[in-house]
Amino acid sequence: MHTADRRSAVDAVMDTVATAAPQIRQGLVGRRTKVDEENPSGETQAAADVWADKLLENAITAIDGVGQYASEEREDIVECGEGVSVAVDPLDGSSNLRPNAAMGTIVGIYEQPLPAKGEDLVAAAYVLYGPITTMTVARDDTVTEYEISDGERSVVREDIVLPDDPVVYGFGGRVPDWPGDFEAYAREIEDELKLRYGGAMISDVNQVVTYGGIFAYPALESAPNGKLRLQFEGIPIGYIIETAGGASSDGDRSLLAVEPTELHQRVPVHIGNEALIERLEAALT
Repeated sequence: MHTADRRSAVDAVMDTVATAAPQIRQGLVGRRTKVDEENPSGETQAAADVWADKLLENAITAIDGVGQYASEEREDIVECGEGVSVAVDPLDGSSNLRPNAAMGTIVGIYEQPLPAKGEDLVAAAYVLYGPITTMTVARDDTVTEYEISDGERSVVREDIVLPDDPVVYGFGGRVPDWPGDFEAYAREIEDELKLRYGGAMISDVNQVVTYGGIFAYPALESAPNGKLRLQFEGIPIGYIIETAGGASSDGDRSLLAVEPTELHQRVPVHIGNEALIERLEAALT
């Protein structure tokens, strides 16, 4: 795919996601109940998960220059032409529907067929449905935050870099399920930083982007590969954080260096300020 055509496709995907964001947010009303279905990861889906996935599928597969659409909410890849491959988590943190807390949407755009490597990612973004709907985009070696109103984006911050002095941390999983080496690291961090954990990765990641710090959903005793998905969450979020001057890790190496073996592959996810991630990797045995 020619560079100009790829850039045009990436532009169109980002514009489409921005346009869809208010529709997804409004569509949450009346769709907070669970449906009698599971996604490929074995998680019970909310009606909003299914609805957001279908909305994004219809919009993104209609873009000229998109060759594949894949979602955390469906087993198979949708083949739709030639061009970039788009991997989406339509509604990150949908368990927050019940308490009406923050959620998000994650998008990764790859120049190779899925499952694809971190080096094949050309752009990534997340939408945060907080008090304000925002969209944070990493492409062309820079990170930009936008506010979204009526489907239109307006720049809030450009050339985002994680603050040098980290402030917050948020760790997923049940504490009794943490491996001993990660728990020891966590005990050090909780004496240094402020806890910010909201149950939706995007909300917690955005705290790190804003204030500096670390977010992790580590390997667990019950789930040695963690709970988050490499293609839909790990690589895109790792790319955004690394582009903003931070670091990502599966506990041993950058998330962008993890070899994908299957579409719904899980991976431990640790992202944040570089010094904190280096300490984490040294602590894990």
